[in-house]
Amino acid sequence: MTTRHKKPGDSASPVRPARPARPTKPQPNGAPASIFDHTFKNPDLLTWALTHRSLAYETDPSASPDPEADNEQLEFLGDAVLGLAVAESLFRRFPSSREGELTRLRSSLVSRRHLGEVGKRIDLGSLLRLGRGEEQSGGRSKPALLANAIEAVIAALYLDGGLDAARAFIEKQIIEPAVPDLNLALQASETFSGAIGDHKSALQEHLQAIGAGQPQYVLTAQSGPDHQKLFRVEVRVDDGSGGSRALAESEGSTKKQAQQEAARLAFQRLLSEAAAVLPAAAEMEATK
Repeated sequence: MTTRHKKPGDSASPVRPARPARPTKPQPNGAPASIFDHTFKNPDLLTWALTHRSLAYETDPSASPDPEADNEQLEFLGDAVLGLAVAESLFRRFPSSREGELTRLRSSLVSRRHLGEVGKRIDLGSLLRLGRGEEQSGGRSKPALLANAIEAVIAALYLDGGLDAARAFIEKQIIEPAVPDLNLALQASETFSGAIGDHKSALQEHLQAIGAGQPQYVLTAQSGPDHQKLFRVEVRVDDGSGGSRALAESEGSTKKQAQQEAARLAFQRLLSEAAAVLPAAAEMEATK
């Protein structure tokens, strides 16, 4: 924990001195100095970003709360940097989109759900510095905890390398993997309001918007040993005559993964079918 010492002349100055980027003393289980394609000039910033409050509390539970003992202050800064970088990226990537569409995409990209998935994908949980209780309760895989840590890491990158360092991480890890979903969301227009990457919700919202009912996910096959299962799932929808119509089928290492991919393919198919119908309908109308 940091102890502040006044220096001669401090009381005469109304300006708060620049905060040191965390203690320079050795930290147990300290973070690596190079991570996410960035080598930290001050590795203590990364250690700070990866320190959860559970560890700070267990280190000295009787002490007064120290806002610099864990990464929550960095979360505050990282949230602001993330919002700016995402807004700028969307502005440049989709110049013909309206404000409402860009706002919807930004909300999905900075959502706790999406950030939690990013944290899981890049295995950020393995780097976190947690207290024993949080460790035992599965803290390394908690979506909310991972989302908070993502924001703290963004702040550490910003403080160490400026906006360019933070922007590079945000583009590579948060935005670029989601670009196909961003394009789908824009194609769906107002029929999609869910989180980026949640293809099942997107498909359900689209089907409801066109009056097609609820999608049904059917497990059609599974193979492989118990430790390496492969599941095949088909997504179907009512065909309006008492039967069902198969929209898409996909495989995944979990049922949830297979369902999400099947939903993505089904959603794409429905959007493509709708796009093909519009020109044909316009041509028929013109010949009347």
